[in-house]
Amino acid sequence: MKRVTLWRLVSAAMTIALLVIVAALAWAVFALWRDTGGIDVDPRALWRQWVPQPTPTIIPNNVTVVRAVQRLSRLETVSYHMEKVITAETGQGPLGFLFGDKLLLIAYGEVIGGVDLGSFEPDDVYWAEDGTVFMRLPEVEVFVATLDNARTRVYDRRTGLVGLNPELESEARREAERLILEAALAEGLKEEGRANAEDFLRAFLEGLGASRVVFTDTLPLVQPTPSAVSE
Repeated sequence: MKRVTLWRLVSAAMTIALLVIVAALAWAVFALWRDTGGIDVDPRALWRQWVPQPTPTIIPNNVTVVRAVQRLSRLETVSYHMEKVITAETGQGPLGFLFGDKLLLIAYGEVIGGVDLGSFEPDDVYWAEDGTVFMRLPEVEVFVATLDNARTRVYDRRTGLVGLNPELESEARREAERLILEAALAEGLKEEGRANAEDFLRAFLEGLGASRVVFTDTLPLVQPTPSAVSE
């Protein structure tokens, strides 16, 4: 009786192992066929179409911890909204159908720049007797460079049998943020931010009674003649 039971257990284990091997071979053939142009359909996409996907349940913790409160005096003067397509992959090659993981991320991001008015010192502004204001502006800073999580999404992802990389999407998002910031700076974010800051502060100071506003890196020690400093 014990021998019969043991034989049944061994037979069941061998059957399961055989089924796993057959499934792995079938997946390998399908992946090879798909990668060589035989078909362009991801089986996971078909699975999602036929099998209802459960809605995730979000259970937040009731405690919110305030880590820091900071006083800000920022003047935001420019905002760039940009789109970037990122391809991230790991484990590619002949065994990609087993260990590979590849995704296509469509990222939408925002970069905000401006000047920090809190960094102004008393000697950064000189109000001359004739009503001319000389001002030394601080450097334009990048205040925000982040992705729009509501719009950023994984357009496509292909994962091998054991190739799922849980960090791949996070790494793709970090790279997208870096590239979007880099692109905004290359497009002239700081130059445009400074020009907008000058326009805003000029209108503000003229509203307070300034006859002229001059932005310069070196403030005069005495009142200069109007021809000595160009606006």
